[in-house]
Amino acid sequence: MGEQEQWAIRVGKEDGEAERRRLLAAGLLDRSLRVRTEADSLLLPVLVRVEGAVRAPFAAHAPRESLPRHELVGGIAILAEPDREAATRVLASRPSLRTVVAPIGHVEGTYRTRRFEVLAGEPSTVAEVREHGLVFRVDLSTVYFSARLATERQRLLGLVRPGERVLDMFAGAGPFALTLARDAGFVAGADINPAAVAALVENCRRNRVRNVLPILADAVHLPAFFSRPFDRLVMNLPLSPAPFLPAAFSLCRPGGTIHLYHLQSEEGAALEALEPFPVAGVAEHRVRSYSPGRWHAVYDILVGPE
Repeated sequence: MGEQEQWAIRVGKEDGEAERRRLLAAGLLDRSLRVRTEADSLLLPVLVRVEGAVRAPFAAHAPRESLPRHELVGGIAILAEPDREAATRVLASRPSLRTVVAPIGHVEGTYRTRRFEVLAGEPSTVAEVREHGLVFRVDLSTVYFSARLATERQRLLGLVRPGERVLDMFAGAGPFALTLARDAGFVAGADINPAAVAALVENCRRNRVRNVLPILADAVHLPAFFSRPFDRLVMNLPLSPAPFLPAAFSLCRPGGTIHLYHLQSEEGAALEALEPFPVAGVAEHRVRSYSPGRWHAVYDILVGPE
């Protein structure tokens, strides 16, 4: 396949990803062409001439094969259905993929885990996920993890004020806890699943995070652990968060915020459960689609005085 000339922006390699994202967000990046590498710089193809642009030859991307819908978690692709032929095609589509799996049943049990069938590639459910400068190691068969909440985690990080005390009531392998620890003064990450807490400890070590306290505990018992309230709570238990609301409100100071995640099929589905509690304000946001007619929502709850 030959090359074609196009306008391009030259950037240093260390700034390449940030500039690529900026151009993509502005609708200027020519996604049909491959980025060109020259010594210590990159040439990013743009659709129109912009300030500082130069002309350069680029190779076109090969046409992409239509692939079945799948979720990526590190080097593992998760298909919705156990289709081995489709799994083979997905595995071949990205050099970074090691394994393709399909879930056997839904997220279930006290530990919120899923069983998987390996359809192609290495027979392993252990993934290493890189997300905004952090690295999470997680075994998908023993700890629930959703890479699709990466944008939501960054949204919360943008809300955290320096020095805040944060509690993640259902921390899992630590994606929310370690993300918010970048600006928070102290983060407590709790989970009832021993495998999740072990993964949280390991991920704190891997990322050299020292202001996260891993706790093995049922969330309903967390008020007995702390004498001081928290400024911010994360409740990422979308299937059944209501039984844990009394503990959450007792642990959050007036003026603090609770981020309650809820799986729902109609807007405002969690509002009735909040009626007994001191809510000074609440904002509801749609986080992501889950299945036809159902979506993952978050309620940002401002806690009022008793």
